[in-house]
Amino acid sequence: MRKIVASGFLGLVLIGAWFYWHKKNEKPKDLGKIILVRRGPLEETVEATGNVAPLNRVEIKPAISGRIDKYLVDEGSVVKAGQVVAWMSSSDRVAIMDAARSQGPKALKRWEDSYKPTPVIAPISGVVILRNIVDGQTVDAATVLFAMSDRLIVVAQVDETDIGKIHLGMPAKIVLDAYPNRTATGKVFDILHEGVNTANVITYNVKINPDGGAPSYYKSQMTANVTFIVKDNKNALFVPAVAVQQKKGKNVVLIPVPNGHPEEKIVSLGIQDGTNDEILSGLKDGDSVIIPGERYVPRHAQTSPLAFGGKKKKSS
Repeated sequence: MRKIVASGFLGLVLIGAWFYWHKKNEKPKDLGKIILVRRGPLEETVEATGNVAPLNRVEIKPAISGRIDKYLVDEGSVVKAGQVVAWMSSSDRVAIMDAARSQGPKALKRWEDSYKPTPVIAPISGVVILRNIVDGQTVDAATVLFAMSDRLIVVAQVDETDIGKIHLGMPAKIVLDAYPNRTATGKVFDILHEGVNTANVITYNVKINPDGGAPSYYKSQMTANVTFIVKDNKNALFVPAVAVQQKKGKNVVLIPVPNGHPEEKIVSLGIQDGTNDEILSGLKDGDSVIIPGERYVPRHAQTSPLAFGGKKKKSS
């Protein structure tokens, strides 16, 4: 009977020892990748597309029907209000000049001195963005001779879900499709109150004035990609957005604990750019967090040449 009790006791001791050894040498569960909290610039933005457009576009049409004698400006020309941009002859002068020309140089000169051409005047100061005529062209009062812009701006179409984040004076970055490697900056100066319905999507036009005026390479109707800066922190404390989880209405991150299960920590968030989340409270510089679902590889782990069936290199 004593032998049976002793054997049973010894068995329990061996089983306990095995469980202790197994627990001590058990590999920790792969809980995720551990990273350090970082500092750096972070921006919350709203993306939109639009185009370069004149702030005020003015079309110049002739006051009379006739023929263009000579145009004096071209696209890109900077003109002042009241400047002559073309000379033209009325229909009556065209008939007289053509008849005088057939009579010889003296007759033509006499009629040119007594019957002057009609000037076409620039109504505003600005840039010529369209020349729609050539010398000798016949025109009437409905013909657009030139189009002018007082200055170029950028008009962005912002989705109604984002328009509430846009405000006057908000900074923006502008990149044109035609010049993807050039970035201009500007500020919002007008938000239109009437939306535009395109394929059941409501957008609102937002006007941006480029800082220092439109760059020289801007041309009307060029496609623009606009990034509105909603919030900006040059030295934000942040973690990857995938490290933050929602639990019971609170933002939670997992903190690694040596030789133990990770702990949950509640954090408050600031700027969220879709990739990273700013941490306002709950973490500090030097803290670590776990990104669930990513494999954690120890930094100092070394692979044995004999592992996974590998062959040991022969020494030379």
